[in-house]
Amino acid sequence: MEIQGSIAIVTGANRGLGRRFAQQLLERGAAKVYAGSRRIESVDLPGVEPVQLDITDPASVAAAATTASDATILINNAGIATFANLVEGDEDAIRREMETNFFGTLNMVRAFAPVLGANGGGAVLNILSVLSWRSFGLGNAYAAAKAASWSLTNSARLELAQQGTQVVGLHVGGIDTDMLAGFEAEKSDPADIARAGLDGIAAGALEVLADQNAVELKAILSADPGTVYPELAGSGPAH
Repeated sequence: MEIQGSIAIVTGANRGLGRRFAQQLLERGAAKVYAGSRRIESVDLPGVEPVQLDITDPASVAAAATTASDATILINNAGIATFANLVEGDEDAIRREMETNFFGTLNMVRAFAPVLGANGGGAVLNILSVLSWRSFGLGNAYAAAKAASWSLTNSARLELAQQGTQVVGLHVGGIDTDMLAGFEAEKSDPADIARAGLDGIAAGALEVLADQNAVELKAILSADPGTVYPELAGSGPAH
């Protein structure tokens, strides 16, 4: 769909990747950009319309859908990473991951589906992760939540096809934002990731592989788990 003239709402738009999405939407000629944030006072990007939004709070989401009732694009960017593992990690942290990264995204999709439908169909972009496809032994709660969000994205695409809503999954590895501050890893420039996501919307894409990590991991999804997880070689039970 066309970015120019669109009306977008971006979750978690006060910093990091969300702020880049909001900025680039304006630069591409969006008529209006709602910048959602739990801390509305932290939204400082000129030209956007700040919206109080906690995606884990259904009342907050419903209020945002009323405020942004003219929206044609939804960017589901807000998320958290507690870096908890599943077997021995803190259960409250694991639940927070699911409440935010899965149920929070679902809250937004459910609230804005009728809005987008009423405004011609529009588009939803969900920020996913290469961890949707592969766990790395650290922060496995995040991987589980993003895997669930990948399934959510595929399901919502089917459920919203009849109303003409484009649903895009944006898969990416590490991004150079506050979430990974202090971690030594390959990280993409958030401006590049936002650009790839908006290019995908404009091109009518259903999925965007935003960096080389995403391309490589998607390519081996059909492989034997022993190929995907070579670090497990020799770790099985003895016979």
